[in-house]
Order: sequence, then structure tokens, then C-alpha cells
Amino acid sequence: LDQTAFYPNSGGQPCDTGTMKTENGNEYKVVYVGKFSGDVSHEVDNGGLKAGDKVHCRIDWDRRYKLMRMHTAAHVFSRVIFDETGAVTSGNQLDLDKSRIDFTLENLDKGKIKEWEKKANEIIAGGRNLKISFYPREEAFKIPDFIRTSKLLVPEDLKTIRIVEIEGLDQQACGGTHLKNISEIGKIEVLKVENKGKNNRRIYFRLIQ
Repeated sequence: LDQTAFYPNSGGQPCDTGTMKTENGNEYKVVYVGKFSGDVSHEVDNGGLKAGDKVHCRIDWDRRYKLMRMHTAAHVFSRVIFDETGAVTSGNQLDLDKSRIDFTLENLDKGKIKEWEKKANEIIAGGRNLKISFYPREEAFKIPDFIRTSKLLVPEDLKTIRIVEIEGLDQQACGGTHLKNISEIGKIEVLKVENKGKNNRRIYFRLIQ
């Protein structure tokens, strides 16, 4: 496609799904969206589309919005974990039912997890707007909050970095989809915590509203 609103699978966020409809009324399900060599590729469930066809694309909004809530929730919770422990986020994987955050921490007091959950939910209930900005790579790495994300997660060939800011709380490099205000998240609930090596911990959480 020459342009698309579908989010490709990347950065720990699953791709959008939805439909493509041609001018003659044929409809195709979009089952996977990926990015290859800089181009966004859409996989549909049946053959028949050909170069030059005009299509009307529709995103599965319920899926997209749930992932937006999950992604913004992950930013809030990562901020809380950093403030409480100094742990840097080393990875994440979002999904519709539950998501996970990986972070670098040698000693984890599991008794504190529910306190972190409560603090995150209090922040969410308070509501804060989000805004998107773009910075040259050198400037982005000077942002104090940027240290919370491992530099290894930012591709070396990326010269302009997209920053997602939760006003008054957090700024992070991120290419994913997010909410307008964190109050849209609802609430989060921690499901379990795992040790994934000497300095790597993993927390699973879900949305409960």
C-alpha cells in the first residue's frame, strides 16, 4: 500500500488486524502486518489482490485500543518500577490478555509488588495527557528519562527518535500506539513475577477494566 494506518508487528507490540475492501466489493481479512526493509507489508487471508487495486482499509479498533491501553500502562508501570528500584527496562511483550515487562534488577522484594501496582493505579486514576515529539538521536539520548530504556533497544541506524511523553511523569523512546490520557487505561493487576537470570526480572500484568 502507498499509505497505511495499520501498525506493524514491532517493539514488543503485536500488529493491527482488520480488513481490506476493494472497489468491486471484495473483502479480505488482514491477518498480519510486518515491516521489512522499511516497507510495511500486509498479509491477507485470500489471494486475488493485484498491483494497482484501490482498497479501503479498516482496523480492528477494539484490538488496537486494547493494545494502546496495554502499551501506555507498560510505560506507567515501568516508571513506577524505576522510581522504586532504579531498574532499567530491558524488554517487553504486549498482548490482549496479559503483557510483560523485563527489567534489570538483581534483588527483587516480591512483597513490594502490590505496592507498585497500587501506586501505578493511583497515577493512572489521576490522569495525565500524552504527547509525541521527534528528536535527533544525539538530543534524545540527553533526555534524563531516556536512561530507563536500554540503549540496545534503540536501533543504531535510527537517526530521528520518537519520544512518547506522559506529561509530568515520563519520557521514553517508543514507536508504538498510545492513548491521549492515561486515565483511559482503567486499572492494572500484577499476575506474576519471574526470575529470568541473575539480573533480569519479568513482571506479567493485565488490565482489569
